[in-house]
This record gives sequence, structure tokens and C-alpha cells, in this order.
Amino acid sequence: MKQKTWPNRSDGSRFKSLPLPYTKSNKQYTRTVLISPSSSPSSTTNGRDFSMLPFDILTKIAASFTLPNLHTASLVCKSWRDGLRPLREAMLFLKWGKKFKHGRGGVKPNLQKALDSFLKGAALGSSLAMVDAGLVYWELGFHDKAIEFYLKAACLGDSAAQCNLGISYLQSEPPKPMEAIKWLIQASNAGHVRAQYQLALCLHQGRGAEQNLREAAKWYLKAAAGGYVRAMYNVALCYSVGEGLAQSHPQARKWMKRAADHGHNKAQFEHGLGLFSEGEMMKAVVYLELASRSGETAATHVKNVILQQLSSTSRDRVMVIADNWRALPSTR
Repeated sequence: MKQKTWPNRSDGSRFKSLPLPYTKSNKQYTRTVLISPSSSPSSTTNGRDFSMLPFDILTKIAASFTLPNLHTASLVCKSWRDGLRPLREAMLFLKWGKKFKHGRGGVKPNLQKALDSFLKGAALGSSLAMVDAGLVYWELGFHDKAIEFYLKAACLGDSAAQCNLGISYLQSEPPKPMEAIKWLIQASNAGHVRAQYQLALCLHQGRGAEQNLREAAKWYLKAAAGGYVRAMYNVALCYSVGEGLAQSHPQARKWMKRAADHGHNKAQFEHGLGLFSEGEMMKAVVYLELASRSGETAATHVKNVILQQLSSTSRDRVMVIADNWRALPSTR
């Protein structure tokens, strides 16, 4: 799904953990956890423990669990182990689906086989498989089917599905911006950085909600702090022009450099221009060269002008630095 950079669980039962009794020993308190399925009613508070959760509720809770989480939860008791078996099986279909989709592990890429595997995992209740099935359907052009699977997973509390559902509603025909905002807010509150960035864009544009530059900047900052590189760039622009944030050139420069160091090509170009204006010629050329290699054609002219002012030794040194440069890890 294409994204713009700069704008021109309700039906489930609620369960609380059981009160944990304390045993006093030598003025120390030891917490005792009661989870054994063989415990008699009198040995637990009000005769209940976690093993009494209905299987369907347990499946809803664990729908978005990864394999390590499922293995850990399966060790709690026999009841949980039996209840989570379908989801553990779904992980196998999910694994094979990813192999077929990306051509990993000696398997040739096959989108149809990938989709079949994801659908089998989804049928077993895995929201992770539902999301991947939705991604394949979207890629194949079956947007309604993609939204159907995103919605199923979103209702199970999967934040990635909520984010994808929100973006899908923005890109559907006709768009449903108000529905999109609803799901993006849920995913954003769960800490999903891509959703935070998309929500900020909507608030910045006034799409699906009243334009609110201050709220938009807040969500840009959250996404940027979470490693989302596009948000880093937008935070720099907000600080630069004083939009939603108090204008601050030092903060703008800091976030522009951060976005550049994480591989944002426009940020590399603009940070290179900033270094050039400050007289940092060699550093400027490095960022401008990186921007040029990423397709920023406007950076090439400025870079060539600066290169003419450098010695041959300095020019060679700059190219070695650019060749060895690696972007910092980020969430795109």
C-alpha cells in the first residue's frame, strides 16, 4: 500500500487475574500462584483458576500470539495446552506461507501456495495468518477480501490488522476515512508505529477527523521515537516550520539527521544542504552522495559543485565513506 509522507476489544469477556495469596515466612512474603488444573475448588480463590477459561475465549486471547508466546502459554496447564493446539498448528501453515511468499528455505516463490497456507492458518484462528492472507489478497487486487481478513484479525485485537484495515479504508473506493480513523486510533494506542504515523497524517490533512496540527505532531513524535523513519522526517519538518510544534531549528536539524542516518533519501538531501550551508563540505558530500544513489537527482548537482572544491584525496575519501555507509535500523 502506498503511503504519503507529507500532506499538500469490545465484544469479548473481561477476565481479571485471581488474587494471589501471600505466605508469611521470616518476615518475607512469597507469592503463591494457583494454576494447577488438579487443584480442588477449595485450594483456589472462589474455586476458580486460569485453567477454567473456556477454549473459545482462550483462543480469542491468544489469536495474535507468536510461536514462542504460544509455547509458553501451553506450559501453563493441560487445559491450555489442548486449547492452544490449533493455534500452534496454525504457526506451521504461517511459516510455510511466508516461505512460499518470499521464496525462503529453498522454496520457490509461489503466491497462490502462500495464500493457501495463510488461509489454513487463518481457519485455525491465527490473526497473524489472517493479516498475511489479507496482504496477499490486497496484492492480487482483491481488496474486499483483504479487508474481510483484516477486519477479522482487527476484531481479535491484532494491532497490525487494525493498522492495515485503517489504511485499506483510506485507499478503498469509495474511501471510508472515519472508519479508518477509528481503527488507526486503536492500533496507535496499542503502540503500532506505522498506525501512529498514518493517524498523524490524517490529523494533519483533516482526513476523517478535524485537522489538528498539535495532535498530528504528537503522533509523529511517538512514531518517530518508535523508529518509524518517515515520521522522523515529518517531525523535522514540523520543527522547521513550527507546525504543531514550537519552531526549533536545532530540533529540526537533530531529527533531519536522525532520519538521514536511518536511510530517508529526502532527509539525506536536506541534511546535506544544511551541512553545506555550515561549511561542512566533506560531510555534506557524503549525505548528498547517499541521496543521489537513492534517486534524489537534485542532490547530484549540488554534490558535483562541492566536489570541485575538494582535493582528489578528499574526494576519494568521501566516496569510500559513502560506499561503506549502512543505514541504522528502522521501521519503514
